[in-house]
Amino acid sequence: MMRILAIVAALVVAIEHFGFLVLEMFLWQGEAGMQVFNLTAEQAAQTATLAANQGLYNGFLAAGLVWSVVRGNREFLRFFLLCVIAAGVYGATSVSPGILYIQAAPAAVALLLSFGWKRPRSYRGA
Repeated sequence: MMRILAIVAALVVAIEHFGFLVLEMFLWQGEAGMQVFNLTAEQAAQTATLAANQGLYNGFLAAGLVWSVVRGNREFLRFFLLCVIAAGVYGATSVSPGILYIQAAPAAVALLLSFGWKRPRSYRGA
């Protein structure tokens, strides 16, 4: 049961990060992007390349989480969740405290749940 909860929580974090990818890479200069990040059209235009790069990294985090779940590898899952938490803590201290709750907290919940994910009895170290 804990394995399923950990997987669901990790997939929620992955979906969230795919959403960040779309927002930062494709919607940044649109109404949605400017509203979410409280930007003027000029600010959005000036930072579009940086936002797209940031979105790409969010996509890598999401892909890593999904890959970990598909492979059933809890160690890789924990690594990617720790990366998300680190990014969320940094974003909370450098951009907005709200990032801690939007990004880091869901990943921390998934990470904690992953510790209830037991290895199958036939596990031989892969």
